[in-house]
Amino acid sequence: MQSVVEADSKPRAEPSIDARLAALEDQIRALRPKVERGTLEDKLAIIVFSGEMDKVMASFIIATGAAAMGMEVHLFFTFWGTSVLKADRPQAGGKSLLQRMFGWMVPKGPEALPLSRLNFGGAGPAMMKTLMRRHKTASIAELITVAIETGVQFHICTMSMELMGIQPQELRAIEGLDYCGVAKFLEVADRGKHTLFI
Repeated sequence: MQSVVEADSKPRAEPSIDARLAALEDQIRALRPKVERGTLEDKLAIIVFSGEMDKVMASFIIATGAAAMGMEVHLFFTFWGTSVLKADRPQAGGKSLLQRMFGWMVPKGPEALPLSRLNFGGAGPAMMKTLMRRHKTASIAELITVAIETGVQFHICTMSMELMGIQPQELRAIEGLDYCGVAKFLEVADRGKHTLFI
């Protein structure tokens, strides 16, 4: 009995400093992926769903402002928002009747967008454009140019293009325009600090 007590009372050897440092490094390596997954990037993703002039302007004003502040900015055009990127040119061939009808009804480009309120059959946008010129406010076409120049990244939903019968040759020439689906948008927005739906 006495020998057991004596054996238990002996001080245990502490692990060496090198062994303790190695254990801490192992713990840090194990935690790093969790920390990286939880870290948000200085990134803004905007879903441009609306095809209405005032809402589209808000999207571009926010996007260009964020880009000017050094943020990484992504615009994802889907459904009615795809009309913003259309060029004012004739429809491409090889479309179904329904797709051609959508092509006739959907505005051709940013200059043809209606207002979300007080549209008055097209008189509202004309009045708004007059006020914008008087107050030297950039048009949507000018904001698109500024967005491109400040590095805003443009993405367009291929499913929306297919549903509305929009062909790539009917779109404005935007270098680096990304044709993608919702999975790409979610990948882009996943770790961003801000996501807006306009």
